[in-house]
Amino acid sequence: MKKNSLLLFTLILLASCTGKNATEYLYLSGKLENNKDSILTIAGQTGIIKTIAINTDGTFKDTLRVEKAIYTLTTSAKRAPIYLKNGFNISINANAEDFMTSISFSGNGSENSNFMLAQIKESQKLGDPTAILELKENQFKTKLETIKQKYDSILNSYKNIDSSLVETANQQTAQMMNYFNKMYAKNKAFAKGSPSPEFKNYMDFKGGEKSLDSFKGKYIYIDVWATWCGPCIQQIPFLSSLEKEYHRKNIAFVSISTDESRRSGGSWDAAENKWRKFVKDKQLTGTQLWAGQDYDFQKAYQINSIPRFILIDPKGNIVNANAPRPSEPRLKQLFTSLGI
Repeated sequence: MKKNSLLLFTLILLASCTGKNATEYLYLSGKLENNKDSILTIAGQTGIIKTIAINTDGTFKDTLRVEKAIYTLTTSAKRAPIYLKNGFNISINANAEDFMTSISFSGNGSENSNFMLAQIKESQKLGDPTAILELKENQFKTKLETIKQKYDSILNSYKNIDSSLVETANQQTAQMMNYFNKMYAKNKAFAKGSPSPEFKNYMDFKGGEKSLDSFKGKYIYIDVWATWCGPCIQQIPFLSSLEKEYHRKNIAFVSISTDESRRSGGSWDAAENKWRKFVKDKQLTGTQLWAGQDYDFQKAYQINSIPRFILIDPKGNIVNANAPRPSEPRLKQLFTSLGI
């Protein structure tokens, strides 16, 4: 009897420990098809929190403790989001060659991650935000309501996701709506056909000064940029190709550098020299101007990020205050529609 009591006590103790561990730990397992990597990493906001070994057959499993949050699964340069919380038991399956689009989650707690994937896929359907901002007001409002309904529908279709994720999703949707409404109102201030704000007496790389009026009689495609701006530099080959293609057309390509003293050791002379050296070394084409200490044009167009592209008609009126980038096929389509 004593032995039986001891055995019963041991079984109860083991059962209690198992129940405790089930809520204190996170269990991950899965398989990656066509896998060539040996490790899978899990990273949070503070960096990598776990490295999991991948077997030769693509399978993996591990146990860990986490703070509930959104994490990133990474294999080589491929990554996908995952929502983790102690007590979850999640199985992951994916094709390593098409990681993000093929990944799927199953098991306890998996709905959270599947919900995030559904949101991402919906976001990818949005396309170019600029195209939405160019819609007429009634179309814009209808489009925005449709977008919100789709995100709300995704949220409502997942019943067992964590409340913190629900709150985050609602905040993100609200932020998106606010962004579109704010940008649309901003664009209305620069409606097509309204007179463009002017720039005056900007330094020309080839000598002298140029103002907006210097280009009257031609369409003007303006690139507001800086030598320190990575996305600006990425557009330069496309812009140069465009300038070459339309060289004899009724359009001027004008690049306005916003290089200033704060990024040049506090010296305006150094800022100018940096701009001049960049233009010379990269053999930039078109009209190359430097704004120097004049911020009026940037302020008038409310430019708070670059590159920014603006298209103005031969009379000095706005065609598009937030024109497509040189790398976008829509830009040539716009030129064609204008008869350029």
